[in-house]
Amino acid sequence: MTDVRGRVTVVSVVYEALVTVVLTLHFAFLAYLAVGGFLAWRWPRTIWLHLLTAVWGVLVVAASLTCPLTTLEHWARGRAGQAVSDAGFIDRYLAGVIYPEDQVWAARIILGLAVGVSWAGYAVVLRRRRARKDQEHMPTGVRP
Repeated sequence: MTDVRGRVTVVSVVYEALVTVVLTLHFAFLAYLAVGGFLAWRWPRTIWLHLLTAVWGVLVVAASLTCPLTTLEHWARGRAGQAVSDAGFIDRYLAGVIYPEDQVWAARIILGLAVGVSWAGYAVVLRRRRARKDQEHMPTGVRP
């Protein structure tokens, strides 16, 4: 946004900064969606956050919902005087960059497999931790 003399205003700089923050949050959300289940192997309590993240990701795709971060990005771009695209975050920043535009289905399958593998690994890690904990609580002479 510029004033009548064509100078950039402080307000537009603030909105441009907000766009940058929102884009960073969006990338972080998608990165966490991809690797959050693996992080839960080390920090098991985070599995609940990853479960919510995965549910939201599935809802956005299955129900064609618009992510609130995309809405916020478009609003801030408009307030900053930038062009606002009709495309969503993934279509604009990932498709054609991270994977070919015509391979969205493959990217979704790979992401789903990564989440599934991470959750299966989490179940194995959790089972081992519980078994170890059970052994620690057994009387000394009873251990196998």
